[in-house]
Amino acid sequence: MPSTNRYRLLLQVSAIAALVIGAKFCAHFFGWEVLSINPLFSGIVAANVFLMGFLLNGVLSDFKESERIPGELSACLENMAQEVLAIRMARPEAKVGSCLILLSQLSQDILRWFHKKRRTAELLEHVNALTPQFAAMEQWSQATLVARLKQEQSNLRRTLARTHTIRETSFISSGYLLADLITILLCIGLVLARIEQLHESLFFVGVISYLMIYLLMLIRDLDNPFGYYERYSAEDVSLKPLEEAANRLTQIASHEALDSTL
Repeated sequence: MPSTNRYRLLLQVSAIAALVIGAKFCAHFFGWEVLSINPLFSGIVAANVFLMGFLLNGVLSDFKESERIPGELSACLENMAQEVLAIRMARPEAKVGSCLILLSQLSQDILRWFHKKRRTAELLEHVNALTPQFAAMEQWSQATLVARLKQEQSNLRRTLARTHTIRETSFISSGYLLADLITILLCIGLVLARIEQLHESLFFVGVISYLMIYLLMLIRDLDNPFGYYERYSAEDVSLKPLEEAANRLTQIASHEALDSTL
């Protein structure tokens, strides 16, 4: 699906650039080219490139941070599961099956939450439901082990809150508005600019407009690294570590449920 969306993004940008090229052809044919190419025009292009670079640098920092989040979430879940299994190994009479099942369900809920099939408040309540499970294990384990479980629970809650903030917060909305405005004015200026040779004007207008429009749409896409629920989102971080951890937790919970029935 992401690769398909990437091609779709290229086609969308190509369609918009083709419209700009068509407008340029009409402007040349009807004699509407009333602007001359001068250093001020080049300054507008340079200013727009600088603004695009600023926005791209900002969203890339969040994107690089977001690439670690699925791995951190899977590590928290599996760490808790392994700690609970350690209690079971040390004390065979310990009843840990319900906790392992809850962790398995939580991993599946987190995956659904990334696709916006679960609300954040509901997911955090599911995380908080681990607290009584950990408290019940104190009778079979040392206080330090339960403390480690609670620490992992805290890390999980913190990571989910950070993910929610990244997903719901847009990077400098006023910067996007300015970039949109300059790009539109720049495309209009390219259409109305006077370039003697038609083939040269069509080439330069097409290349510059394609580059600016593509960068603008790419930055908006990168601004939400968790856009799995968005139809045309092309650049999202991989959920593979979390999906693999969810499968392992399902197997652990299934084995524990089977052992408890024997």
